This record gives sequence, structure tokens and C-alpha cells, in this order.
Amino acid sequence: MGFYDYSVPDTKGGELSMKSFEGKVVIVVNTATGCGFTPHYKPLEAMYEKFHDKGLEIIDIPCNQFAGQAPGTDEEIHQFCTLKYNTQFPQMKKSDVNGENALPLYAFLKEQQGFKGFGKGLKAFAMDKMAKKADKDYKNNPDIKWNFTKFVIDRSGNVAARFEPTEDMKELEKLVESLL
Repeated sequence: MGFYDYSVPDTKGGELSMKSFEGKVVIVVNTATGCGFTPHYKPLEAMYEKFHDKGLEIIDIPCNQFAGQAPGTDEEIHQFCTLKYNTQFPQMKKSDVNGENALPLYAFLKEQQGFKGFGKGLKAFAMDKMAKKADKDYKNNPDIKWNFTKFVIDRSGNVAARFEPTEDMKELEKLVESLL
């Protein structure tokens, strides 16, 4: 199966098919409203506004699996994001990205782009320590480690890259722009 064969639950009880994004560059991101990385919504929205007309789509999948940082209902999460960050990209139903209840799309994404590390710097060091506490072998499995892990899908449906939350948002934007 490929990227376009999957779907994710939307907030209205339906399914959003990835096939509807054929020919587009897509960012799939697991989000949380109470996380230190929540301000990533700002550059994501800026990218969406800058590149949406050129073919960028962002799929926001709230996830409460990381320290309970996405509390509230789907509607409360949506209100927070639209009021605080003016997000306009589609927000899906709160879902799991790891474990037995993980969205099948996430199993595919993680298979295509495994974990390669948090990079360098203070945030990377802190994430490394935290991840090691949760799973001593975390470096050797593809699981999502925290909120705001981003997968970039090219116009042909290939998973081009995975960006951990500690990575520079400017690098994400450079890749997106190169794929458009």
C-alpha cells in the first residue's frame, strides 16, 4: 500500500482519504495544544498561507499520547488552534500514532521514514534524555517520540522526509519549497 491508499478520521465522523491529496506536497503532523512545541503551529500556518496555492497541504492530527498534552475534545482543540494560531489547514480527530490503536497511516509513515535522531542542541539533548527514560532502546525503533513530528510527502506520494520536533522549522520549509 502507498500513501494514497490510507485515510484518517475527521472530526465529523467521516474519513479523509489521502487520495484527495494526489499531486500535492503534504505535511502530516501529530500535534498537541499543551506542549513546548505547540508554537510550531505558527510557522506551519505561515507555510500553509505561503505555499497552499502552489500545492501544499497540511494534515493536523492531534494526539494525546505524549504526557497528555492534547487534552480536551476535538472541538476544544480546534478552537484553541484557530483562535491562538489562526490555523486554516485541516485538523483531524484526535488519534494515536503509536501502539495497537495507532492510525494505519502512521504505521506506513514510520515504516517509510524511521527515527534518525533529535539532532544537536539543548532541545535535542533534553528530548534524548526524556525518550531514554521512556524507552532505553528508543533510537532503534521508528515510533513517534513526541508531539510535532512531521512527515513530508512529495507530489508522487513518496514519504520524502521525517522531521523531529527539535529540528529547525526553516529546514522543513526549505524542503517543502524544493518539492513544490
